[in-house]
Amino acid sequence: MTHTHRIAAVLAFLAWLVPAPRLISEPARVLSVGSQPADQRLNPPKDLDGYFPFSPPASRAAWDERAQEVRKRLRVSLGLWPELPKTPLNAVIHGRIDKDDYTIEKVYFESVPGFFVSGNLYRPKGKTGRLPAVLNPHGHWANGRFYDDAAGIKKEIIQGAERFEDSGRSPLQARCVQLARMGCVAFFYDMIGYADSQQITQGLAHGFAKQRPEMNTTENWGLFSPQAEAHCQSVMGLQTWSSIRALDFLSNLPDVDPSRIAVTGASGGGTQTFILCALDPRPAVAFPAVMVSTAMQGGCTCENASLLRVGTGNVEIAGLFAPKPLGMTAADDWTKEMAAKGFPELKQLYQLLGAPDQVMLKPLLHFGHNYNHVSRSAMYAWMNKQLKLGLPEPVVERDYQRLSAQDLTVWDAAHPTPPSGPAFEKSLLKWWHETAQGELAKSRANPGSYRQTVLPALEIVLGRTLDKAGKVGWHISNKVDRGSHLEMSGLLRNESQGEELPVVWLHPKESKSRTVVWLNENGKAGLWGANGALKADVKKLLDAGSTVVGVDLLFQGEFVATGEKVNKTRRVKNPREFGGYTFGYNNTLFAQRTHDVLTVLRYALDHENKPERLDIVALDSTGPIAIAARAVSGGAVNRVAADTSGFRFGKVLDLHDVNFLPGGAKYDDLPGLLAVVSPAESWISGEDEAGLKLVREAYERVSKSEHLSLYKGPGEDRNGAAVAWLLKGL
Repeated sequence: MTHTHRIAAVLAFLAWLVPAPRLISEPARVLSVGSQPADQRLNPPKDLDGYFPFSPPASRAAWDERAQEVRKRLRVSLGLWPELPKTPLNAVIHGRIDKDDYTIEKVYFESVPGFFVSGNLYRPKGKTGRLPAVLNPHGHWANGRFYDDAAGIKKEIIQGAERFEDSGRSPLQARCVQLARMGCVAFFYDMIGYADSQQITQGLAHGFAKQRPEMNTTENWGLFSPQAEAHCQSVMGLQTWSSIRALDFLSNLPDVDPSRIAVTGASGGGTQTFILCALDPRPAVAFPAVMVSTAMQGGCTCENASLLRVGTGNVEIAGLFAPKPLGMTAADDWTKEMAAKGFPELKQLYQLLGAPDQVMLKPLLHFGHNYNHVSRSAMYAWMNKQLKLGLPEPVVERDYQRLSAQDLTVWDAAHPTPPSGPAFEKSLLKWWHETAQGELAKSRANPGSYRQTVLPALEIVLGRTLDKAGKVGWHISNKVDRGSHLEMSGLLRNESQGEELPVVWLHPKESKSRTVVWLNENGKAGLWGANGALKADVKKLLDAGSTVVGVDLLFQGEFVATGEKVNKTRRVKNPREFGGYTFGYNNTLFAQRTHDVLTVLRYALDHENKPERLDIVALDSTGPIAIAARAVSGGAVNRVAADTSGFRFGKVLDLHDVNFLPGGAKYDDLPGLLAVVSPAESWISGEDEAGLKLVREAYERVSKSEHLSLYKGPGEDRNGAAVAWLLKGL
């Protein structure tokens, strides 16, 4: 063997004996190169055309808990947590039209100051005392309350869908006339953008497709912007509030019995029916037609809102009305499988609640999407029975004299059309924001009240809490003795959620029962420097006896086959640039990464060697994630050291920014996430003087500022200062 060969052999032996220096892109790798974790979140995101089954609860107590959670989700997502104040309606009723056995009046009122709900009020003649009433949202018929199907009526009659020309041309008017003839007061109100409701146009409210730069600002923003989403402001929320105020108007009429109010609508009106009846305890009967199903959840922007259907769907939401009477129809549309998928589960829920006969489905699959005469007849029978009208069955709809838009419009010279347009839109959202903040301010003076208001909302906004993180298992792939510590790499499998995280545990041989979760924008690779050695600040923690955990959060490290950073969240395959189409069904990437931290915490706390102290460090762009995870950890995290870089959710200008979070700005933004868990200790860097003031004020609302350490030193000393703070007093 030559001298050269001997040297090569020795070098080869040493290379085998001594581990090679780490490469920053591959430290403590768990999976083979090119592989990704078996995580269900890598599947395409869910959209409104997905499958939304309902699993009935096992007990009444379980349903009560679940119903409370879903209602909370509805209120938060629709911008109604805390609820807006019920300002004066200032209702105007005018222009009475006399018919043979009923009257029609023109109505408008303010659901919020300056924003008007318009419609027609149908009253029976010859009735005394307090009468049952029916609230009628209309859905997506052309021109809404003014709908006139002159071109299609003959075909409808031939097919048996309609009996008479006038009622068939305007089935929306027909149902209100018939309900009045049955002895009910019927209020038929405009959805936003239809008929007389033009302060926000139909093209915007229902046809929005592309972001408007002029409305995408951190002050005075418009609908559909990231700022509106960050404050839980949506057309659906505004429409739902108008429905609640319509119920206020109807129930306060002197001739209405507030204990006998029903709600019915089809299609988008069906959505408003079951949403309203899920939120408001006053309706006694509900009949959402051709809408409730496990399939398509509502295609319009007015039927979707970010956060709304994450983990739930229309069948479960409709079930929130149980055990009160719920009637439905199905047609040859997305509801056609309801009899086999959805209705049996609702029946089971009603059985559990002791009211099996209070839920009904009428499948009419020989018709397309409709609220035709046949469907209306099913509704009339349901109202007759449940409102105890006492009419002989079957209730037969009679024809009537259809009225034109000119006959029905509420606006005239004496009642002028209210202002509209972009300036009005901005002023409306500004009122909504300032009023919501005013309601929130009422709780800020009391720490307990603040937590009761803010923490439940944040749990919805972030989508998970530590208590509900799930069952987590550890699957080790490698264990190496590094002298002073053991290095164990493997996968944390959240079996309950179908999620899997590559993780490395650095465990000192002289452990002090302390665990630090170290977050980094490079994932677990962030524990090492470019030279392959542990970073000095990580080593300080290990030398002090703390276990250090590094983790690849979703789309970090081994989640990304190319090794590139992900700088955009995924969206569903919908060309319209509306956040609710993606984030009404899926958590944002920011929320999902927060869930990953909760998974790590859950495993650490459930381990047989549960640490006595659990801290989080995040000194780069992951700082807000650490703060968010601690906010919903139920006090399990002792300390957080985080750099914020002045981040605020309300400043995100892109719906698909990795830190976009619907509702994130509404509850005092990042300072609110910090404050809601105090007196837990926090070390914060990256804030300017104005930001430091906001953080301090938020903390002092609910705790003492001594629990907050604000770093103002140079950036190069930041990490060392954070670690020194963590080790202080140990």
